Amino acid sequence: MKNILIVEDYQIIRLATKILVQDLYRAAVIREAASFNAALAEIAAHPQDLVILDVQIPEGQGFEMIAAMRAVQKNVCILIFSAIEERIYGIHYLRSGANGFISKNSGTEEIQGAITSIADTGRYVSPRIKIELLNQLDKHSYQPDNPLLDLSAREITIMDMLIDGYWIKEIASRLDLTESSVSTYKARLFEKLRVTTLIEMFQKVRHYKDMD
Repeated sequence: MKNILIVEDYQIIRLATKILVQDLYRAAVIREAASFNAALAEIAAHPQDLVILDVQIPEGQGFEMIAAMRAVQKNVCILIFSAIEERIYGIHYLRSGANGFISKNSGTEEIQGAITSIADTGRYVSPRIKIELLNQLDKHSYQPDNPLLDLSAREITIMDMLIDGYWIKEIASRLDLTESSVSTYKARLFEKLRVTTLIEMFQKVRHYKDMD
């Protein structure tokens, strides 16, 4: 019997995901959570074989969510199931410790394949992420066609928070950083993206996310 937790704030998506899981594992015990804190409480109360996690949920903590879940249940398997850009975010979530990343834009068979792959082997890497990982292995010739691929997980987190309207003081508090550190990250982002204002950064990020 498998214990599976679906973490998703949209009820209709939770229901659709549950149907996909039940089609694979009819005897599975499937629990649901609509926020990150509720997910942590569920894991603490009921150890899970697999967590299917949408990272864009209330109380979400970006890449830090993986470590937070593992602090509650050390070896829990986590499949990121999200609408965020796969090629930009997927590798960083894998490097943060997720067992797999699957886009919500994927077909039913691919989604179910990701679930069974993690259940059987503990790992799932989509064809798109595999190609990007292979490209990055060739460090001498690798030149990303999208500057967002050249950002670290921390830089992406701060970039998204700046775009969402958070002030430097708020970002520092939420990420447990000094304000000077956040300012340094901001300056580095401006340099890497070749922008001079937040408006320019917003426009460029939107362009490159749409491109992916």
